[in-house]
Amino acid sequence: MKLKPKITIADHFSVIEDPRIDRTKRHKLIDIMTIAVCGVICGADGWVAIETYGCAKYEWLKTFLELPNGIPSHDTFARVFAQINPQQFQSCFLDWMKSIQKITEGEVVAIDGKTLRGSYDKSSDQSAKQK
Repeated sequence: MKLKPKITIADHFSVIEDPRIDRTKRHKLIDIMTIAVCGVICGADGWVAIETYGCAKYEWLKTFLELPNGIPSHDTFARVFAQINPQQFQSCFLDWMKSIQKITEGEVVAIDGKTLRGSYDKSSDQSAKQK
């Protein structure tokens, strides 16, 4: 029997040690990590933007995250990321990216949306699609 490959953010980031005190935990660490990573991939450039992303995508995020107390505040994101071990986070992130690269066989996946929105340069008669 072949083992299922580790491809989800949760698969890779679950090994990060949670530095928070148990009585102060209102949000699961993996929920915080997942929202932050997805938010940054989608263009969030700070804690407030990550919180805004989480609120905007709440219904979708709820399909695979527990979110027992909703979306964490920007202060919670800042506090948690200030406490986690950056080397541990980097190692998990790199492992996750390597697993994605294997699945896509190194193919580049554009996530900027120009092709999805149908960007087109009329003067040069060229679309945003790669040829």
